[in-house]
Amino acid sequence: QVQLVESGGGLVQAGGSLRLSCAASRIPVSFNAMGWYRQAPGKQRELVAGISSIGSTNYADSVKGRFTISRDNAKNTLYLQMNSLKPEDTAVYYCNTGGTKAGYWGQGTQVTVSS
Repeated sequence: QVQLVESGGGLVQAGGSLRLSCAASRIPVSFNAMGWYRQAPGKQRELVAGISSIGSTNYADSVKGRFTISRDNAKNTLYLQMNSLKPEDTAVYYCNTGGTKAGYWGQGTQVTVSS
């Protein structure tokens, strides 16, 4: 019954910005390590950014300095602010716990960056 719903994706030009949201049901984002993942066509899903239960963050080298993961505990929502987007960022973005429970994957949100 845990549900994670991603939103906020869209089509942007290179250099643009998007803010993704992950609304969580029946799982507190404040008490779990959470992460944003992405999967591009023909590629494996990869971790983009993670945040621990105490707020420490980590990022894939490819997005460091451009993406910021955060959470709003009152709204039980996880966010990913994406700046200076590049065509290589094009993918479906998902959120999950740090343990990446198989049943927690949602439909994701599509991010497309044009050159």
